[in-house]
This record gives sequence, structure tokens and C-alpha cells, in this order.
Amino acid sequence: MRIISRKTLRDFYEKHADAKAPLEVWFHEAVAAEWKSPADIKRRYPSADVLPGNRVDFNIKGNTYRLIVKIHYNTSILFIRFVGTHADYDRIDAEKI
Repeated sequence: MRIISRKTLRDFYEKHADAKAPLEVWFHEAVAAEWKSPADIKRRYPSADVLPGNRVDFNIKGNTYRLIVKIHYNTSILFIRFVGTHADYDRIDAEKI
């Protein structure tokens, strides 16, 4: 997968150092992945929530943080739409961000 934008992850873990390792692991796994459908993601990440609009909500660091991505399966491009704490997550609409 091609991921846009890694900078969003870096900006987040500069403020939340404990998120760095889990986000980097997720990033490298996602880059190597060949996700063609939500089922492909659920096989690797059973706790991920598939949302409308080709969005997926991942639990990061044992559900301490949330990561929302939008995936264009046909082009293998993944857009990072949100990364944050649960408090941050509660203030957004995950289906529209």
C-alpha cells in the first residue's frame, strides 16, 4: 500500500512518544500489505472497525490511541485521516473525517 501521509503519524508520536513504536509497526505492515478489501484487513487486524466510505478505524497500542484511514482499494492508496487519543476521537465524526 502507498500511504499518505506518514508525516501525520510522526507529528502525533512526537507529542505521544509511547505511540511511536506501535505506529511504526503498523506503518511498515501496511506498506507491505496488499489489502484488496476490508476482509483482508480484518484477517490481520480483527479489532479494526470497518466504517462507511472505505474508512477503517484501527486500535493502536492496546486501544490507547485510534487511527482512521481511508483506503482506495483499487489503487492501493491509503490516506491517514486521523490519529489521536480516545478523547480526541470522541470529538470527531469518524465516518466523515
